[in-house]
Amino acid sequence: MSDAGSGDRVIEGPTGPRVLRDAVRTQWRDVTASAVLASGHQVGETLVPVLIGLAVDRALAPGDGRALLLWLAVLALVYFMLSWSFRLGAMAGERAGARAAHRLRMALVERVLDPRGGAEDGRLPGALATIATEDARRVGAVNVALFAGIAALVGIAVAAVVLLRISLPLGLLVLLGTPALLAAGHLLSKPLERRSHAEQERAARASAVAVDLVGGLRVLKGIGAEPAAVARYRATSGASLAATLRAARAEAAQNGTVLALTGVFIAVVALIGGRLAAAGDIGLGELVTAVGLALLLLGPLQVLSWVTTELAQARASAARIAAVLAAPAAVPAGTAAPPHPVHGRLRLTGVTSGPLDGVDLDVAPGELLGVVAAPADAAALLRCLARQADPDSGTVELDGVALSALDPGEVRRAILVAPHDADLFEGTLLDNVTAAVPTDARTNARTDPGKALLAAAADDIAADAPVGEHGRALSGGQRQRAALARALAADSPVLVLHDPTTAVDAVTEARIADGLRALRDGRTTLVVTTSPALLAATDRVVLLEGGRLTDTAAHTDLVHRNDAYRTAVLA
Repeated sequence: MSDAGSGDRVIEGPTGPRVLRDAVRTQWRDVTASAVLASGHQVGETLVPVLIGLAVDRALAPGDGRALLLWLAVLALVYFMLSWSFRLGAMAGERAGARAAHRLRMALVERVLDPRGGAEDGRLPGALATIATEDARRVGAVNVALFAGIAALVGIAVAAVVLLRISLPLGLLVLLGTPALLAAGHLLSKPLERRSHAEQERAARASAVAVDLVGGLRVLKGIGAEPAAVARYRATSGASLAATLRAARAEAAQNGTVLALTGVFIAVVALIGGRLAAAGDIGLGELVTAVGLALLLLGPLQVLSWVTTELAQARASAARIAAVLAAPAAVPAGTAAPPHPVHGRLRLTGVTSGPLDGVDLDVAPGELLGVVAAPADAAALLRCLARQADPDSGTVELDGVALSALDPGEVRRAILVAPHDADLFEGTLLDNVTAAVPTDARTNARTDPGKALLAAAADDIAADAPVGEHGRALSGGQRQRAALARALAADSPVLVLHDPTTAVDAVTEARIADGLRALRDGRTTLVVTTSPALLAATDRVVLLEGGRLTDTAAHTDLVHRNDAYRTAVLA
């Protein structure tokens, strides 16, 4: 993990404990300041009963009014200092927690957006969002718990020293009893840590299912699948609720048990102090101090109980964050230099990947190629061309350089694979179309958004029209044409389109075919589709059957001579 411009060391192979340590290490200045200030507050709190005891012995007992006023002034000064120490310390601690959480969120986003991929495998978007928000917040909160815990320990230590001066048995009782209480709290936090991890997993799953269902709401309504969707979410939400209740019960059991033990401990301190006073071993003022300190210890001990709870939850969240940050990359980073300039020659040699079985294909620079393939074959081909996965065997080359030797980001700058289900983003149509245009290419005639919209037959949509979240303000056909216009405006040396016209009518499809051929003239373009209108506009078509390339020719030739092709395209 690294924070841009901070000079922080990058963690390699992060684990849960290392994520926690790093959250503290990177904020050590604020954590140190907050711990010192909060400790000052706690020392001031501890001095209050001591000063009251001194006032009793030196002012009230002798009846000295001037001495009483002096001690009251000292008490007022101590209260003023401890109040401001708490405020400033809490501010520094909260700042450390917020910054650590932000840093974790940035590291998670960076990992998820890493061109090598892999972080999203096995995780729905909603689950990743929960990890980047709630889990990051819990880990950042360790800084708050840390300064509070340090201050509580300082307060207990000062109280023990004062009690030792008053009475050796009282001081030893506090010094020996506090570690025992901490050990008990740590042991009781283990079930909470396990259940907190399960709680976060279930909550992330419920969030992911909710995001998934909302994203497909229009489709669900269209096919009348609302009852099944509601049942699915009810089951997932119920599991999340059960996990939350189990974690809440564990937290309540831990807090209740520690609070009860703390109460017993305080009562024992007060009882022993009372017996010592009755026996004349300590004076009245010292008894007041001892009882006051015993009652004051309740606060620091409760803070330590809360700190134990926070640490248990943070350890569970840190483990989930570490799992994302340490997720293996789907493809390794390449080291070869990309071709410059990119001419756009693609060559597949013996490519085997998923259902693809020894595919050989040569695409000339500037060629407009149609690809007819079964869905599984098409998906495997697109993954290889986008370098989302490397072939199990064989090579995919761009201008003679193997894609597996290139950085995935470099591959995607040269080869744009536009999926069938491309998302649009909140904003206007023009915002979405120009989003993919490199800044240094904004003046290129090919990247003119107006020409891209015209070629995609999306010129009938107002450029300043809001598209809504995921393009929900547009119809299915409008969303598809807007996504196509965005892909065309990017003007990549190689463009791969997957079923770009399934939601448009035949007339519009014919317009798109003409616009695509005109705008991509001289640029290598692959169209994976079964649309006759698009295939008719290509230079040639290749047919993939059962993972193998079985035929290639112009569209009209394949329609006349190949029964499988005719069935796939015209049926």
